Amino acid sequence: MADQPRAIVHLDLDAFFAAVEVLENPALAGKPVVVGGRPAERGVVSAASYPARHYGIRSAMPMTRALRLCPVAVVLPVRHSLYQSYSHRVMEILHQSAPLVEQMSIDEAFLDLTNSLASWQESVAVARRLQQRVRDEVGLSASLGVAANKLVAKIASDRDKPGGLTVVQPGEERGFLAPLPVHVLWGVGPVTAGRLAEMGLETVGDLAAAEEEVLRARFGRHGAELARQASGLDDRPLVTEHVCKSVSQEWTFARDVADRQVLQRQLWKLCQAVAQRLGKVGLEAGSVAIKLRYADFTTLTRQMRLDEPTCDEKRVYRAAGLLLERAWQAGRPVRLLGVAGRELARPSGQLSLW
Repeated sequence: MADQPRAIVHLDLDAFFAAVEVLENPALAGKPVVVGGRPAERGVVSAASYPARHYGIRSAMPMTRALRLCPVAVVLPVRHSLYQSYSHRVMEILHQSAPLVEQMSIDEAFLDLTNSLASWQESVAVARRLQQRVRDEVGLSASLGVAANKLVAKIASDRDKPGGLTVVQPGEERGFLAPLPVHVLWGVGPVTAGRLAEMGLETVGDLAAAEEEVLRARFGRHGAELARQASGLDDRPLVTEHVCKSVSQEWTFARDVADRQVLQRQLWKLCQAVAQRLGKVGLEAGSVAIKLRYADFTTLTRQMRLDEPTCDEKRVYRAAGLLLERAWQAGRPVRLLGVAGRELARPSGQLSLW
């Protein structure tokens, strides 16, 4: 495909966690299935089947609110190992179909078909076969986007869910993006979208028509990137190996906690979990961070660099405990507590003297 546009496919498994639960228990088919934490423990929705979404249930929603919207919803706990096994089967199919695969998460991936096809149009046929194989061999529905770059392929895969296949021909990127809201672009969260709306820029087409100098003046370097994205430009290659940047664990208390000893006990459990995960992936943390969320949802994080990288639970806990003492306002009720190991690196092989 010399001198031809890149052929990028983005595959996204539809309502993945909930779909797996239905496969495991066909009696759940057609029912509002919600996967996540228990309402009594302030759990949140991790995934919702499409029947559940008809009630307005969405991921990251508090489970108590989800059940208010749909009292008859079937609530199931998250089963990560089960979902990982299904994800592995899907990713095997993708690796059999493309020389370059970038797995973005447990349920989505990019494929680069550029150098394995005689013409760009062949990528559409490959995407259709992939979609059918995932359905026939694994039993899951997937939505796919085909385009000349990662940005447009990912946005395209979200246009026709569930089970859709959206193709954006090379040269049609700008027209495809124009009517869509600005939040579909990478890096445009609620704050940036609000600032763009203040400028009268609510669609990607509005953004594409704006002067780049004006965007630079308002958003700095990010303004230039916004202008590029709005024009459908994205030259990022696929990254086949991702470096783990942090390992974290969080706990949301069933009731707000203002007792120091209870917080310290939970902190120790979180530090043990973080250290265990570091050991499993063969990494050490160069810094430790904690996260505190109070009853009014005020959230703060604090971080400390260690003298020496570690995956030892006691050293992680000492640092996290010190951060907690410094950050927590004694007596103020805490809703959520989290610990993270950051600045990760492979062990140096040197033995600590302490």
